[in-house]
Amino acid sequence: MGGYVPTVAVHGGAGSLAYFTNEEHRRRYLQGLVDAVKAGLEALRRGNALDAVMDAVTVMEYDGSYDAGRGSVLNIHGDVEQDAGVMFGGDMSVGAVAAVKHVVNTIKLARLVMERTDHVLIVGKGAEELAKMFNLWVPNTELINENKINRYKSLIRNLGDRYPRNRELVKELGLLGTVGAVALDRDGNLAAATSTGGTILKWPGRVGDSPIPGAGYWAENGVVAVSATGIGEYIIRSMASINVAFLIKSGLSVQEAVNEVVSRITKRFGRGNVGLLAIDARGNVASAFNTEAMGRAWSREGMDKVIVAHLPTDKFP
Repeated sequence: MGGYVPTVAVHGGAGSLAYFTNEEHRRRYLQGLVDAVKAGLEALRRGNALDAVMDAVTVMEYDGSYDAGRGSVLNIHGDVEQDAGVMFGGDMSVGAVAAVKHVVNTIKLARLVMERTDHVLIVGKGAEELAKMFNLWVPNTELINENKINRYKSLIRNLGDRYPRNRELVKELGLLGTVGAVALDRDGNLAAATSTGGTILKWPGRVGDSPIPGAGYWAENGVVAVSATGIGEYIIRSMASINVAFLIKSGLSVQEAVNEVVSRITKRFGRGNVGLLAIDARGNVASAFNTEAMGRAWSREGMDKVIVAHLPTDKFP
């Protein structure tokens, strides 16, 4: 086939600037996006769009600056529980996992579900067993450190009897950090991947949008690849990612489509809850969000730099 320009774009979550403990933290977060794009482009040189989103998300899971992989936040019981999903637009194959406690690269486990099982989504103990089979299982010490424990204890102590609904807590703490990637390869294949540690102090077993195809991600050759971030309950109720695809099929551009979906969510549920990153079948990259910030970056073969953005006023793509 050929003829397409390999392109990759990533995000590091949509939310408030209160997420960052200091300016150094914010710089690490943005540099991690650049590193992820570079890893995705390298994967595109030797493989396809699926390889690209996998490698890009893997970099961010290892980084520790995001609410995914090493940086995953703790639930109400002080445990890590991660969700991830990946989709390849070439054959509409999907793999996802949820409520995973002992894996750093949860996106790799999701791909194993896609390629090595007959299933789409595996959760909890079943996912842990699969992780052990393929040497992805790690002890708690890889995911829970002293800083996380101290923050958890502080939040629990300060919340006391005024524990708010989770969505209000997310807004109050300025949380973001779900990671995602979308890519187009030289054969026109599209792929999308999303990985998260979920919302802080969530109820054990809570599953957000990240492992749900059509909500947290979608990839369909000839149409679009999308990765979502924000408050998962709203994204699921809106089926945000697949609605971007529907709008593109109806004639909208990729930028118009992500704008429209975010606008619909804002009208229904208010602001501060969603961000979308997408790439269409021609390699056009677009993003939209109704939060204070959303880290995002992109590049394509032949470009001499990675474009990175954070605030709504930053030029992107």
